[in-house]
Formats: sequence, C-alpha cells, structure tokens
Amino acid sequence: MFINREKELSILESEYMSDDFRFTILYGRRRVGKTTLLKKFLSDKPSIYFLVTLETLPIVLKRFQDIVASHLNDEFLRGLQLSDVKQLFEYISKVTFDKKLVVIIDEFQYLTKLDKSIPSQFQYIVDELLKVKNIHLILCGSIISMMYEQTLSYNAPLYGRRTSAIKLEAIDFEHLGGFFPNKTEKELIELYALLYGVPKYLEMFKETNDIFKSIENNILDSNSYLYNEPQFILQNEVNEPITYFSILETIANGEHKIGNIAGKLNKDVKNITSFISKLIELDIIYKEVPITETNPQKSKKGLYFIKDNFFKFWFSYVLPYKSQLEIGNTSYVIKKIKENFNSFVSKTYEDLAIRYILKNYDVLKCGRWWDKSSEIDAIGIAKDYLIVAECKYSNKKVGIDILETLKNKTFKIDSSLPVKKYILFSKSGFTEDLKMLHSSEVVLVQGVGGYITS
Repeated sequence: MFINREKELSILESEYMSDDFRFTILYGRRRVGKTTLLKKFLSDKPSIYFLVTLETLPIVLKRFQDIVASHLNDEFLRGLQLSDVKQLFEYISKVTFDKKLVVIIDEFQYLTKLDKSIPSQFQYIVDELLKVKNIHLILCGSIISMMYEQTLSYNAPLYGRRTSAIKLEAIDFEHLGGFFPNKTEKELIELYALLYGVPKYLEMFKETNDIFKSIENNILDSNSYLYNEPQFILQNEVNEPITYFSILETIANGEHKIGNIAGKLNKDVKNITSFISKLIELDIIYKEVPITETNPQKSKKGLYFIKDNFFKFWFSYVLPYKSQLEIGNTSYVIKKIKENFNSFVSKTYEDLAIRYILKNYDVLKCGRWWDKSSEIDAIGIAKDYLIVAECKYSNKKVGIDILETLKNKTFKIDSSLPVKKYILFSKSGFTEDLKMLHSSEVVLVQGVGGYITS
C-alpha cells in the first residue's frame, strides 16, 4: 500500500526528468517501505532492478548480469565471463537508451560485504562510465550505518557524487488513517505507540480489531514475524549487540539519565558514551533537553529516550520476558501489557500533543520541560508568550484539579514570558465542571484533535 510518500516520490521524479545522469542514495531501516516507493516510481519507466543477497560474489554477479541481459534482450552479454561489477557497467555504458533507464541496486551494502572494493568501483562507474549517460542510478540499502559509511560519509569514495539522497522515515501519525480508514483515533494512537509508522508492521495489524490479540499473534509468539525483529536489525548494525541491548532495555524500563543508565550496567559513563552516540546515529534513541534551555547542545539536563516505538515496546515486553515467551506463556506477558498499556502509550500521546501545538499555534518551538521536582508535558514558546499543556492517557476524565496543578507548575518555568494558554489533552474526556472553564485561555482537546488524514 502506497501511503504518504509524495515528497520522496517527487524527488525521484524530478531526478528522473533531468536531462543528464542522476545518482540517488535511498536508505532507511528495514520494512519502512523503500521497495514500495521504488515500485511506485518505476511503474511507468524502463528499469533494471537488482536485489543483492548474501551469496558468493560470482553467483551474485551472474544473477545481476542475467537481469541486465534480459532487459537488453542481449544473449551475447549473458554468455560473457565477467569478473566484477565494473565490467558489467562498462558494457551498459556502451548502450544507447532513447528513454532514461533507471538502474536500482537494492541492499547495496551487501555488495561491499562480498567485495570491499565495491565503493571504489562505483566511484569509477559514476565518474567515468555513466556521467554522460541517460541513466538514473539508485543505490538502496537498509543497514543505515553501512550505507552511510559506504556512500555518504566524507571518507567514502562516493562522497559528493550523489545528486540526491533520501532517508526514508516511518510514516507520520497523521497518515495512519490511510492504512486503517475504519479505526478510531484512539485505536490509531495505540497502533502508532506500538508499531511507530513502519508500513510492514502496520499491514500485519489490519485484520483484527483486538490490538492485544494482534500483539500476541504477531509479536509475542516465538514463531511470529516480529518476535526477533529488533534483535535482527541491531545485529546487522552494531558489533557488540549485548551492550546496546542492555542500554535499550534500561531506557525502556524508565532510566533516562546517562549516569543512571551507566549505573544499571555497572559501568562508568565514559564507557557507554560511544554506544549512546551510535544509537543516536542509528536514529534509535535521541537526547532531549528541557525546551527552555538556551544552549541545548551544552545542557547537562539531557535525558535519553527510545525514538522507535516498536523498539521501545520490544525492549519493555519481549526481551525481559523471553524465558516465558519461549515456553509459550504469552498470556502472562499479555497480562503485564494490559496492566501498563495506558502508561506505555502516554509518552507517544505527549509526542502527538507536541505535534498538535506545533501545527495549530504560532510557536517557535515546542517540547517537554522539567526541573528537579516538576515536569510539564509540553511548552510551546511563541515570540512573546508561552503555551503550556498537560496530557492524560487514562480511562479517567480530566478535571479541574489537573488544570490547577498545571498552573502551579508554570511558576517554576525558567522563562520571563507569560503563559497565555493552557491546553489539556485527554484520552477519556473532561469533567463537566472543567468544561465550564473552556475558553480562549483554557483549551480542552480529546484525543489529539482529530488531525488524521487518509
């Protein structure tokens, strides 16, 4: 299903329409929809698509050669004995194409596992063989660290040669309605909190209205597709997965200060900083500082959170309970999930509330705020005023007491700007006495304000 990839598709189309040679790097985590995007892009264009697999280099090269020969209807090429990829592109470069040809190498990073000279070969291919050809070359990959190292980093042979680069991200929450047109906003929030916006995962949850049954069948079952997914992704990206696993499980269990994370691992902070930096580079975790900090990069108040919601869920409920799940005791884990599900979803609910404020109000920035004794779920900072917000993802209606508590916390905010607006977000609605206070100063939002697009 093709949902919300118009911007990326537009970049590819613009590249293709150019009169000269084009070279695109497309990368992103597994299952995020890279192949679906490429399939849509290729629907009306002549193309050669090759998926690299981890076999011996001669086998991989011969398969690529056969695919090119079939496209060119060239039996002579099929019978040639080629020793490397460069020779195949030398042959392609001698062919004249009336209409621009798209050449895609998917899972490109595996080629360099088979032959470390591949980046240098492609430097020659781009610089000497294809630079005047009517070709759009796309190198695509799902191991982010390897794709960056081989194609985008300053030291990579291909550095500076791309004409475009696309990092394909998860689908935004606003577009989940395209996958689930019949689901309520509450159901969409919970699916997003569980699966992030990874299209492949979302597709797996389309067939049932019971999210816990879907979790049991698609995640907790030891034979299911998603049971070991984060483990598989990390093992492809890093060399010492045990330490990374420990850090992520510690963050998932509620430790967000780097000193506390290190303490749980019985390590000094200096011994985990490289691991933390790598997880940030891989876009799996992020560092957050209070939104009012004037110099965020140097702030010592930083907290670390897992960005990918599915990783957060897996490290909260799959990895810690593997011994139960391996013997088929999913009911025990489902019970734990149900007991804490509102709490688990609440952080994602806060993220969506921040997006709501950014979208609907004229603020310069918006984010969380905290000090040693208090925290506020969202503060929007405008030019000359503040918007403050509280989010409650629970089965209880929000009342005046929550508003009063929020107002009291605002006195601790380290800002000279006045508070102009209070916004309360609630999963379950509001008490009647609070509704009476609804005004331009006090805004009540149930769910996330209905800003879902299909």
